[in-house]
Amino acid sequence: MTVPQQEEMNDESKYIQQHLANERTFLAWLRTSIAVVGVGFLAAGLVFNSSREAVAHIFSAIAGISALIFGIAMMIAATIEYRIKRNQINTQSFRSSYLVVNLTFLFMLAIFGLLFGLIYFLLFP
Repeated sequence: MTVPQQEEMNDESKYIQQHLANERTFLAWLRTSIAVVGVGFLAAGLVFNSSREAVAHIFSAIAGISALIFGIAMMIAATIEYRIKRNQINTQSFRSSYLVVNLTFLFMLAIFGLLFGLIYFLLFP
C-alpha cells in the first residue's frame, strides 16, 4: 500500500460511524427511488374503462413516465450525495443537502398532483 492510500484508510477508520450512517442514508434513498418507480408503474396500470378514457390515459402516461424519470434521477442524486458526504466526513466539513431534499419534495408534489388528477378522472366520469 502506498502512503496516500494508507492515510486515506486511516482517515476513514476514524469516522466509521459516520460512514456507516452515510451508507444507510444512501440505501434509504435507493429504496425510496425504487418506490417512486413502483408508483409510476402503478399509475400506468390504473386506467380502467372510464368515460374519460383518453384523458385518464394521458394522466397515467405522464405520471408513469415522470415517476420513472424522477426515480432514476433520484438514484443518480443519491450516488452523488453519497460521494460528496463521504468526502465531507473525511475532511470534517459537513454541509446539509437542502437542494436535493427540496427538489425531491417538489417532484413528489408534482407526481402526486398527477396521480390525484388521474384518480379524479377515473372516479368521477
